[in-house]
Amino acid sequence: MGKVTLRNLAAHKIRLVLTAISVILGVAFVAGTLIFTDTMNKQFDDLFNKVGKNVAVDVRAKKIVDEGESDGNTALPVPASVLEKVRAIPGVKNPIGNVNGYAAAVGSNGKTIGSEQNGPPQIGTNWNPAGSGNDLSSGRPPAGPHEVAIDEATAKKGGFKLGDTIKVAVQGPPQQMKVVGLIDTGNLMGATVTAFDTPTAQRLMLKPGYFSDIEMGSTGPSEAQLRDSVAKVLPGNYEAVTGTKLRDESKSEIGKMMSFFRTFLLVFAFISIFVGAFIIFNTFSMLVAQRTRELALLRAIGAARPQVTRAVIGEAVAVGFVGSTIGLAAGAGLASLLQAQMMKDSASGLVFTATPVIWSYAVGILVTVISAYFPARRAAKVPPVAAMRDDVALPQRSLRIRVALGSTITLIGAALISLGLFGGGSNPVLPVGVGVFLVFIGIAMLAPVISVPVIKVLGAPFAALMGTPGRLAQQNALRNPRRTAATAAALMIGLALITTVNVMGASMRASVEAQVDKQFGADYIIEPTGAGGVGDEVAKKVSGTPGVDAASPVYTGNAKINGKRAAYVSGDMGVLVPGARIKLLTGNANVGNDGMMVDKDTAKKQKWAVGSTVPVLFPDGKSQQLRVTGVYDKSDMIGPRLIAQPVYMAHTARPTVDSIVVNAANTNATTKTAIENTLKEYPNLKVSDQAAIKKDARKQVDSFVTFLTILLVMSVIIAAVGVINTLALSVIERTREIGLLRAIGISRRQLRRVIRVESIVIAVFGAGLGIGIGIIFGAAVQNALKDQGLSELSVPVTTLAIYVVVGAVIGVLAALWPAWRAGRMDVLKAISTD
Repeated sequence: MGKVTLRNLAAHKIRLVLTAISVILGVAFVAGTLIFTDTMNKQFDDLFNKVGKNVAVDVRAKKIVDEGESDGNTALPVPASVLEKVRAIPGVKNPIGNVNGYAAAVGSNGKTIGSEQNGPPQIGTNWNPAGSGNDLSSGRPPAGPHEVAIDEATAKKGGFKLGDTIKVAVQGPPQQMKVVGLIDTGNLMGATVTAFDTPTAQRLMLKPGYFSDIEMGSTGPSEAQLRDSVAKVLPGNYEAVTGTKLRDESKSEIGKMMSFFRTFLLVFAFISIFVGAFIIFNTFSMLVAQRTRELALLRAIGAARPQVTRAVIGEAVAVGFVGSTIGLAAGAGLASLLQAQMMKDSASGLVFTATPVIWSYAVGILVTVISAYFPARRAAKVPPVAAMRDDVALPQRSLRIRVALGSTITLIGAALISLGLFGGGSNPVLPVGVGVFLVFIGIAMLAPVISVPVIKVLGAPFAALMGTPGRLAQQNALRNPRRTAATAAALMIGLALITTVNVMGASMRASVEAQVDKQFGADYIIEPTGAGGVGDEVAKKVSGTPGVDAASPVYTGNAKINGKRAAYVSGDMGVLVPGARIKLLTGNANVGNDGMMVDKDTAKKQKWAVGSTVPVLFPDGKSQQLRVTGVYDKSDMIGPRLIAQPVYMAHTARPTVDSIVVNAANTNATTKTAIENTLKEYPNLKVSDQAAIKKDARKQVDSFVTFLTILLVMSVIIAAVGVINTLALSVIERTREIGLLRAIGISRRQLRRVIRVESIVIAVFGAGLGIGIGIIFGAAVQNALKDQGLSELSVPVTTLAIYVVVGAVIGVLAALWPAWRAGRMDVLKAISTD
């Protein structure tokens, strides 16, 4: 039987290659994801090991609000006096103070280098050669208030060289600096680095006489011993941590991000493999059906049922192994493309571990074997006497059991989706994911029943317009509903998910636009384009611009409010309340020096009312009782909490303006141009009105939708391969029939038309079914997220109509080779085929 298996593989090379393509594409996605994330993890590990390799102990502010994360701009800086205390401790080696913040070189185009949307960090720091992990490749360290060192990649992008005077954007007025050094950062994966001397860095990014943290080495004591010694001299709101803990925290944060990214990509890999499983199942079902007589002969000459089953499974193992091997290689290529796109400045190669290899073969072979198991069992049931008959065919079960089981599975899946979306559980992703999977399985099982009436309708126009070829195509699609449904189901899954993404995207755009119209009451808003904030002086400058009535800064912060971490907004309530069109339900906006306002949901959840006092713990370690002065209707633009500006100022070492709300006498192009001219020296700031806010939101949503759609296109490509596979095998299966049709007068052109129309009908059926399911999924998600800001349901009808056309085009393209092959058949040989 082993020889028989090998001969069958050799005899059906084209069919099995088409099957292997589904395995290759699915495995490539899995392997590429694992190789790429392994590579990124390794590079991050190398980076953090390099940066903190000489650090034995680090002194920093206690993480009061965000345990495990930085408290950001509201964290306490470390006074220089602590550095002097640390120097006197026995065992401390080379203690240095670090200053970290935002700084970015401005290019010749007037924009900061590296400020693209969701781009890499723009790091500002003080020059500390002993602790930075970086070296100067040329020049010298910066010294004085007008000198700077920048990384080599930034210098290359901006066309800068030693001695050039450049503009550097910071949180405040841009600085004219002379480039005196170029930094070899090694591999920072696109991050820009701008280094000043320590006094300049403190003045521009923190506070004179303060550091972000203090790090030191050890002359002998262990990290734990030195940490304990250092901790004894620290003020109450500061802590000492070992270098090992510091590096582990950094790696842990990156590890969480990479874990999410890997899971995110593997979900799409799973979708591709799931779609591929339908194709593999369909292919082996057709192969078994075409070899019924051959398998019956094997049974007649003594082969047992298990042997026949093992023979078919053996073919599946071979296909899975070859597909996994090629898919692994393709995955390495995909990982290389991802690295080139997302880690453009990385010079290191890919990292190969055993994990992607093991998973590639496990997934590829396992999916193929499972998909081929049921056709293999069916093959074993062929009776030996069937070898003596010319019209032998595999028995088909009644669809009743299939309908009952498919309906049950679909209902269970729908219930799980509802539970995840509306049940309010802590982890809705799991029930929703399992529910979607079950719905697809259930609909795929019901598809043979659905396909009959739908294909009659879809095929009717072709039958009316084309006559006999159209009727033949319609009947061919109806001949085997199970096969048609399995082929269409693969396309259904891909387009259902793409449709869901597009419905959600359209709903997000509509919701944001509705929120801007309803809640944005200011005329303009000024925001930074990168990670930096807005300088305190900007609001005053804008206030003096002709046509501007008022310009008020907006601040954001984190605190423990009533014992739980919470974000808040602060600013001048006289501007913020009308600027965000906040609707007060009870109380007033007079927060004074110790007040706060909350939205109605927060007030209800916390059982607060006007006059309630709320304990708030700030990142500086100080607590304050704030009184609730007002309760307002939900505001997606401002959030659930507004705190008095004096409170924010009192508990923040370096206040950071998040944005500036501007009210103008006239909202015309002249006023906006005047504001932009005022901000001309600030390349990291932009002015937006309602139209610009909507445009930016649409651009972000469109980018997100496009990214997800590109990932899902892999499943559509696999589905298209499935249509080709089904048609090609169908042509082989109907060889004798095609010969008879040619003999009675059908032309080659008409025959090719029959194959194309059959392909179009199947593809449009799958596309229509998928789009219908996708609309239902998208509407369900929108309804579940209505309270989280996704208030408007929008169905992109034009886009979905294009997808139906794309489905038809896929049908035309998929039919090209099978139709060409059918048209080239020799009539006499075809008629004589068994």
